[in-house]
Amino acid sequence: MFQLGLLEIHAHVIDSLPGAGGQCIELYPDKPIYDIPGVPATSGRQLTASLLRQIEPFGAIFHYSQTVTTLEKQDDGRFLVRTSNGTRLLTKTIFLAAGVGAFQPRLLRVDGIEKFTNTQLFYSVQDPADFAGKRLVIAGGDDTAIEWALNFTQDAEHRASSVTLLHRREVLQTSPQRLARIKDLCASKAMAFSVGQITGFEAQDGELTGVHVTGPDALTQVLALDKMLVFLGLSPKLGPVAEWGLAMERKQLKVDTEKFSTSEPGIFAVGDINTYPGKKKLILCGFHESTLAAYGAAPLIFPDKTLQLQYTTTSPRLHKLLGVSASSSD
Repeated sequence: MFQLGLLEIHAHVIDSLPGAGGQCIELYPDKPIYDIPGVPATSGRQLTASLLRQIEPFGAIFHYSQTVTTLEKQDDGRFLVRTSNGTRLLTKTIFLAAGVGAFQPRLLRVDGIEKFTNTQLFYSVQDPADFAGKRLVIAGGDDTAIEWALNFTQDAEHRASSVTLLHRREVLQTSPQRLARIKDLCASKAMAFSVGQITGFEAQDGELTGVHVTGPDALTQVLALDKMLVFLGLSPKLGPVAEWGLAMERKQLKVDTEKFSTSEPGIFAVGDINTYPGKKKLILCGFHESTLAAYGAAPLIFPDKTLQLQYTTTSPRLHKLLGVSASSSD
């Protein structure tokens, strides 16, 4: 998006996740990344925050928690994009940066429990107020589950009446500081930690009232609840992209290496979703691919405009776009 902004190409971003960051946030938010040029060490979370700050001057519009469901080429050559939330966009160019596919939450596999989805069983938090004052069970052992467990235990405005963090193992995947905080809260009975697998549920009058949890000792207990959050990780699915008639190889989109165009003019693919001879699945390669894709798209968007390569170090036009003064760039 940074390169698109420098070329004065306005961008809409559609993401199946509730926030920006993709694989960096979902797979390794706090693990160190060492191969970003000029940055000795960062993390998925920090890199995402830095990239968002960098593109702020360009006013990209984000459409979170939705996926592209249909893509239709129009008579004038543009593409009509529809999303799962009913968003409709008409565009000359499309950039696919879907990684290994759209991330979808791994579902709780207990027969019959799916009927409580989005009423008492949730895979994300849209409004924390919905859980305030409730008996809450949170299933999962990663940072997302732990953050919400701490939030609903400590946030006075959204505090649940009880919070039980449930994980299949004793080990939680988080920082020592958070582990210490969880230990303190459990010791004070402010929250509970349970180990085991959900093997069944209880319901009364059409409402979910509890889940059966079988522990490592093969004993089963019932955790009473009003609502439940499940964070069992995410799984990527290529989804509708596979149905758009684009040339593919092993579930990846074939592109050229001049402008990273797919077999359909106007549709570009960058990052892990594409393939070409010599492809390397590295974050830093994605920056290179995105730059060439942006320059490849510019003539389609501005067919009457002469494209000149300009440098952020010296170009007054780029300084204006970035909102920096000439003196600050000297």
